[in-house]
Amino acid sequence: MSFDDIIGQDVAKTMLKNGLRTHQVSHAYIFSGPPGSGQKEMAMAFANALVCENRQEQGACGVCLACRKVKHGNHPDLHLVEPEGTASIKIEQIRDLQRLFSYRASAGNYKVYMIDQSEKMTVQAANSLLKFLEEPPAPAVAILMTDNGRALLPTIQSRAQWVPFTPLAPDEMLQILVDEGYPVNLARCAVHLVAGISACRDLLSQNWFAEIRNVMLQLGKEATGRSGSPLVTAQQSIFKAGLGDHLDMLFSLFHLWFRDMLQSLYHRHDGIVFMDQLDYISSHSSSRNAQQWIEAMSWAAQSKRKLRQNMNGQLCLEQFLISLGEMNHRHSSMSY
Repeated sequence: MSFDDIIGQDVAKTMLKNGLRTHQVSHAYIFSGPPGSGQKEMAMAFANALVCENRQEQGACGVCLACRKVKHGNHPDLHLVEPEGTASIKIEQIRDLQRLFSYRASAGNYKVYMIDQSEKMTVQAANSLLKFLEEPPAPAVAILMTDNGRALLPTIQSRAQWVPFTPLAPDEMLQILVDEGYPVNLARCAVHLVAGISACRDLLSQNWFAEIRNVMLQLGKEATGRSGSPLVTAQQSIFKAGLGDHLDMLFSLFHLWFRDMLQSLYHRHDGIVFMDQLDYISSHSSSRNAQQWIEAMSWAAQSKRKLRQNMNGQLCLEQFLISLGEMNHRHSSMSY
């Protein structure tokens, strides 16, 4: 893993490269930014550079023995700490880290520890880490990765160098994914649904994603048109087809679909996600006014919340489709 492998994050790269070039490496860093912005990849690239035998300003050489060990995940001076399952990072994990760091680094090089989701440390773990930061076994480097650096103890924040991370632009991620061979219509949806290029790749590798997108298009057209029976379609194409576990994604896609209708209504075609449906969207967006499309977007968001509050999935979807149908009937009556 090298800096060149990471998309964007030029500010973070410049800060870390300058530290390597001037030999002014901090004993602790906070990598803070939104999920999917490449913190873990950057941490690995920086850690690799720190233990590389032929370290350069651009990062690790990638060919020395140390780099090969990093690549195979068995370098003795690199350690990653993560929450246990969905739980917190406990004091025992920090104590284990301290025991590992009581041994000297190989050949007198840096020892590096990376703590992912560091905001999930218990108070006891955070206080134990603070003592470790105040009296680090030299030469040691800590990299704390977090979605919210302000959630860390103020005393930890004050003892580390901040490295900011920002979200990647959807257009930037889309170009990368298309260049890698992912279908453009699916990729355009993915970059608006999940954060970060890695999460996009994970989503696009799921066979059900293309299926749920197709079902959403069918339901969206039936629910806002005057033909078809969306409740029957939902029963056959989702629940009987085994897609019931992906209703959260279905509602997210509906939200994008209604937003596209709104974009088309205002002639903002450059912002449309479902570009393969542009003709349909252009011809149907004026069938509702802006407030009605916004209302439909709100229903999609409310349905996602209901799901997360453990509402029955089939009932949640049926209520959503009935609401869309009622909006359709109200519009027909007004037109009449």
